[in-house]
Amino acid sequence: MTAYVEPGGSWRPFWIVAGAVALFVVLELVLPGNDLPGPIWAALGVVVGIVATGTVQARRIWTVRVDDGGLSVGRESVSFSDIDVDHLRGVDSGVDAGAPVLGGGWSLPRGRTGLPLKHTDGRTVLVPTRDPAALYEALMVGVGETRPDTPDGPSGTQGTLGS
Repeated sequence: MTAYVEPGGSWRPFWIVAGAVALFVVLELVLPGNDLPGPIWAALGVVVGIVATGTVQARRIWTVRVDDGGLSVGRESVSFSDIDVDHLRGVDSGVDAGAPVLGGGWSLPRGRTGLPLKHTDGRTVLVPTRDPAALYEALMVGVGETRPDTPDGPSGTQGTLGS
């Protein structure tokens, strides 16, 4: 059972480029005059292929998943038993400067923030996410902590990350 999934990339750029190419095909068929040369059509096909490849790679590398096995970002995973729960409880926002990004890469992908996640061995990594509050909640449930809005949890005002 998957508790939380955040896709690493959107198909929107692919569909925009594919729609533009389809528009060019329709215009080519409807309008009189000279046809577009073959190399132009080949270049358009290459562009569609590049955008599709980029989308597939982004989805493979940056998809964040929290399930029964733990947290995974792309090929990297962290089991719930390896997460420092005390540190996770204290996370309210921001990133730990210099911490490596889970899933690889030199920096966080565009449009994402880093949720600091400390391992029980002391290493800290950043989990790239668009919705840190939802990821935090999924991780807290995964490590066995009660959610603040459940009858067993504390009542009162809580911040977006449980602080």
